Amino acid sequence: MHPPLPTAFLTTPIAHRGYHDRSLGRIENSAFAIRAAIEAGYGIEIDLQLSSDGQAMVFHDETLDRLTNQSGPLNAHTAADLGRIGLTGSDDTIATLTEVLAIVAGRVPLLIEIKDQSLTLSETDGLLEAATARALHGYTGAVAVMSFNPHSVAHMARLAPDLPRGLTTCAFDPTDWHPADSAACLRLRDIPDYAVTGSGFISHEAADLDRPRVAELAAQGAAILCWTIRSANAEEIARKIVHNITFEGYPALIPA
Repeated sequence: MHPPLPTAFLTTPIAHRGYHDRSLGRIENSAFAIRAAIEAGYGIEIDLQLSSDGQAMVFHDETLDRLTNQSGPLNAHTAADLGRIGLTGSDDTIATLTEVLAIVAGRVPLLIEIKDQSLTLSETDGLLEAATARALHGYTGAVAVMSFNPHSVAHMARLAPDLPRGLTTCAFDPTDWHPADSAACLRLRDIPDYAVTGSGFISHEAADLDRPRVAELAAQGAAILCWTIRSANAEEIARKIVHNITFEGYPALIPA
């Protein structure tokens, strides 16, 4: 029996990496973007990477290059060091999950993606998952975790069995997933690990929502979310299939 996904995840549009807008200094996964989502009444999706001292950091990429004036792997730095690295175009620095939880404080639903630490969609060492479980212990707001890597979701089932969990899913085009091999991508394409991980939802690539397996899971009672919607028109199309959207780049409509 999987933990139920709180109803808020089905009714509140989820801002991808926070309600970010670089032109306004709201950088993805930043405290500013997270506060903006809360003020607008949106749910929030964030990403986690692991610091060198085992802390869950709210950051999308494996490297610092795209979003900071630093370069190289994020996991070469401690959480304290990362907390001093500024996000380009912003006054914010890289936050820990604990810091973000204090900002959100249960006011809106929080969807957490655990980034694949294996980089090959294979078994992980469980360190980021353990850090995530530690940070979430005692948090009482609406929260759920997910990952493209089913091994990460299996770790969360073991570490935090009462926490709602799901799979981030897509077409798994091997050209997008190097260095994962094509066999791993082919296997994951049909979402074979939904039941064994005790998942209660998927968040599926918007361009691939017509995949028969998505409809099959929905018929079995899975909650279907999707990523990433970038226009009102795309939202209208997706909502014919999904229960809720993850969006960016426009103001999604909050249902009455």
